[in-house]
Amino acid sequence: MNQASRTAGGTAALTRRGFLRVGSLYPLGIGLGPFLQASRARAGDATPPRGKAQACILLWLEGGPGQMDTWDPKGNSGFKPIDTSVPGIQISELFPRIAQQMDKLSVIRSVRTEENNHPQGTYNTLTGHRPNAAMKFPSIGSILCKETGPRNELPQYALVPQPTETDFFSYADAYNGAFLGANFNPMIVPDPSRADFRIPDLRLPKTVTAETIEHRRSFLKVVDRLYREKEQQAEFDTMDALSRQALRMLLSPAVERAFDLSQEPDVIRDAYGRHRVGQSVLLARRLVESGCRFVSASGYRHGQWDTHSKNEEILRKNLAPLLDQTLSVLLADLESRGLLDSTVVLVMGEFGRTPTINPQLGRDHWPDCWSLLIGGGGIAGGHVIGASDQKAAYVADRMVSIGDIYATVYKAFGIDWTKTYMTPIGRPIYIANALGDKQGEPIPELI
Repeated sequence: MNQASRTAGGTAALTRRGFLRVGSLYPLGIGLGPFLQASRARAGDATPPRGKAQACILLWLEGGPGQMDTWDPKGNSGFKPIDTSVPGIQISELFPRIAQQMDKLSVIRSVRTEENNHPQGTYNTLTGHRPNAAMKFPSIGSILCKETGPRNELPQYALVPQPTETDFFSYADAYNGAFLGANFNPMIVPDPSRADFRIPDLRLPKTVTAETIEHRRSFLKVVDRLYREKEQQAEFDTMDALSRQALRMLLSPAVERAFDLSQEPDVIRDAYGRHRVGQSVLLARRLVESGCRFVSASGYRHGQWDTHSKNEEILRKNLAPLLDQTLSVLLADLESRGLLDSTVVLVMGEFGRTPTINPQLGRDHWPDCWSLLIGGGGIAGGHVIGASDQKAAYVADRMVSIGDIYATVYKAFGIDWTKTYMTPIGRPIYIANALGDKQGEPIPELI
């Protein structure tokens, strides 16, 4: 297990296995009570926002794709631009299938962030904040889950699969809930492309039945009685409801079925691709369809888009074909199921690549100007926002911050993007934090 896995929730109990091992049924080791309690307490009982978007899939391009080789083709790329389904919009020739679905996606070509190394850049991109030794900030997934609340028995937030695979870097802080609490950390799912893929602890052990649990719960009620006399009854009523919810989740066939890729026809699994990227995105679709709010599909391996050498060769042979296949199928699949109107699709890495080629025929890290794709969930496709200069090196028109991207997403969900959270040190922060710790603004053409 890598460092990120060990630290994702502050303790081992909140890592992959921990999601189903942190509950109130401690004698059986299978409860979810505190997980649900914290989510309920922090999300509150307010009516969920009523935006068009109900879920978000982040297709994470780990390592950082080159803007000039993907969505902002320029003369300093070895790849030619091609026309798309939207007149006037061109993208790289590497993505012919995505090009035919650009009516569903918009390109933002003027994104600027402030960190140029992977851990810091990932943190900056997923939280909207630069790393700070005195404070950790919640990720976009954690904030969305806090603001929207749960749907069905599914976990609100999932990371499919663990995106980093070395001990040299720790990325856990980039996608966790920070001061919102460990219960807004993602459920970290193993690699769904593996033949032995399964979710540990998603079902009761064979030696434990539902009847056994009910018997044990009856015993616990007797033990609790003395404490109930000393506490407000309403608090215990809530605890009882949360325990029941935890039990329903553990025993729910719908939860187990959502994670079961064998439920998908072979033709669908083949269409997404029988590889780590394709099966991760397919599982993401299954999870949002079943009730997850935010799924990060992180199927690319650690540093896979970090093309410091042989940039064009690696893009053409490996990276681009996987993305062209998987993203195009995801868009078509969401549309055919009536899910595209309610599911935001966000495609990005932690930064872009340098406008020049290095001696190893690669491109290095570049946060000053890069591109991403966004669409679905009521966010308009078929637009180009911003522009880069001749070499896609610097913003030439309309700088866009991560805070602006997230303000757009929040508005799609019906969330007040101007909201602030009070941190433990008494400092308010914007949930859509832009450059210079300013408030981000939605992109009006998109929402």
